[in-house]
Amino acid sequence: MADARPTSASSAASPTFDEVFCGLLPRLYRRAVMLAGSRQSAEDVVHEAYLKLARRPQRFLAHPEPYAYAFTAVLNVARDAYRKDRRQVLVDGLEEVEETGAGGAPVSGSGGWDGGVERRQAEIEAVRLLGKLSHRQAGIVILVDLDGYTLDQAAKIMKVHRGTAARHRARALDRLRAYLVESEHGQAGR
Repeated sequence: MADARPTSASSAASPTFDEVFCGLLPRLYRRAVMLAGSRQSAEDVVHEAYLKLARRPQRFLAHPEPYAYAFTAVLNVARDAYRKDRRQVLVDGLEEVEETGAGGAPVSGSGGWDGGVERRQAEIEAVRLLGKLSHRQAGIVILVDLDGYTLDQAAKIMKVHRGTAARHRARALDRLRAYLVESEHGQAGR
């Protein structure tokens, strides 16, 4: 009987989710800075990982390696944040390019590297042109022509039949070609 009492007391005194996670915080912050690149981003990543793990604390506490479990969550959040940041387009930059024209000559007179300005202008022009398409057409063009998926894979992702995806892509490319012909800045989109 005396042995049963300490066991129940030890189970009642088992660490809570917050205690375990807070014990891992210094190590998680150090690793998150390596993944995210800055202290502010690392704090955001660890916070998002905390919220993700807090939804199911029993899984975290039951895992044999809580640090490994938490680090995996931090890694996933950091990767998702990086992907999200890569897709964002600055609105101010978009308005500036629309005012000056997207098909400007390279900044350097020799035709060499211009610091990425011409590429950025082409990306902004592509976003502008894709905005003129329907969501499905733009989605298929992005998946197949920009992200490199096959037509079958893109159809599966978009949850449409392969023929429907092919039709949407063909119509989208026809519309894009027409926009480029109409535009006096057609060279920027190519």
